[in-house]
Amino acid sequence: MEPFSDQYMEFHPIHGTNVQLDHSGTQATRVESFANGVCFSKHPLNPGEIFLIEIEDKELGWCGHLRVGLTARDPISLEAVPEYSIPDLTDRGDSWVFAITRNHNKVVEEGEGEDREAGGHRLGRGEVEDGMNNPHPKTFFTDSHLYIESVRIPRDKLVGRSRPGRFSHILDDLYKTNALPPTARRSRIGVLYVPKGRDLADMHIIINGEDMGASAKDIPTIQPLFAVVDVFAATKCVRIVQVEYGFSSLQTLCRQAIQKHIVHRMAIDWLDLPEALKHYCKYE
Repeated sequence: MEPFSDQYMEFHPIHGTNVQLDHSGTQATRVESFANGVCFSKHPLNPGEIFLIEIEDKELGWCGHLRVGLTARDPISLEAVPEYSIPDLTDRGDSWVFAITRNHNKVVEEGEGEDREAGGHRLGRGEVEDGMNNPHPKTFFTDSHLYIESVRIPRDKLVGRSRPGRFSHILDDLYKTNALPPTARRSRIGVLYVPKGRDLADMHIIINGEDMGASAKDIPTIQPLFAVVDVFAATKCVRIVQVEYGFSSLQTLCRQAIQKHIVHRMAIDWLDLPEALKHYCKYE
């Protein structure tokens, strides 16, 4: 299943009191304190549709990081946006939000072997629960799409990229292999839900192109599900990254063709190309 969505992703105009959105509605900055940074997607997500953000800025001195998830509560229905997504929003029973960590919460099935690593066996890295061969094994550097059961997501925008600099080629590889902290600057975090039968779904969180497994199972999908992003504590600013599901744009195809034949994206500066195309290839 691949959702063909033409909706432009934005943050909902209803958000925490310390959040400031830019004019496009795609960048959210917590302007003071460490809380009251809860944001929502402007529209409900479609099945298999990812809400993808990039961490733009951090703020030292706070303990805690970004939190993301889903809610069945329409932001318009809130009398006031909660100060915290956890526990204020999750305690209401219709929201599923998790703090972003490397050892991400994966639902442990009853009867799973005790010999598995502490916290349960994490899926989403090419393996499956029943031990059968995965028809879409993980091939991180060659696959054009990320596969989560029946969901197929273009991988092109899922991985963070470093800011240009002397060591950017090294940092880019660290993002690709998910070796950096998951809440590092420029990391990309996504949330989506995968249908699992009639009116139920599993929530998955993606960190730099890697599926962290099912964070919550059997979520009711009778009500529309909105993405939740809590710009909390050390996370200062995030921006939405738009994902193309249908046919790639000409810009994207040109970028992919160019990047396929260079050692590193910063080498694009040496090519005889229009400056606008160079910038798009390096930073988008």
